[in-house]
Amino acid sequence: ASWALMLHPEGLPCQLFVTHAWAEGMYEFIDKVLASWPPGLDNAYCCMLSNPQNLDISRFLQSPETSPFAEALRSASHMLVVPNRSGS
Repeated sequence: ASWALMLHPEGLPCQLFVTHAWAEGMYEFIDKVLASWPPGLDNAYCCMLSNPQNLDISRFLQSPETSPFAEALRSASHMLVVPNRSGS
């Protein structure tokens, strides 16, 4: 299971959709997310923290429009694009 589902098996509503380029380290990523977090929001979706990274996710790819990624993107009221030093 993902970290998010281990903490909240029933899930949480997605308020902030976080996207990134996989070119940053974790410390750079979290520093930028925390510095840019919109006030008043509590919950976010970020694929590297929400999708099970060590499991076979091919079932998500069979129907991309109903994947957790697509559902979070549709339901989020805000989006945060995280820049990085190497490619932004």
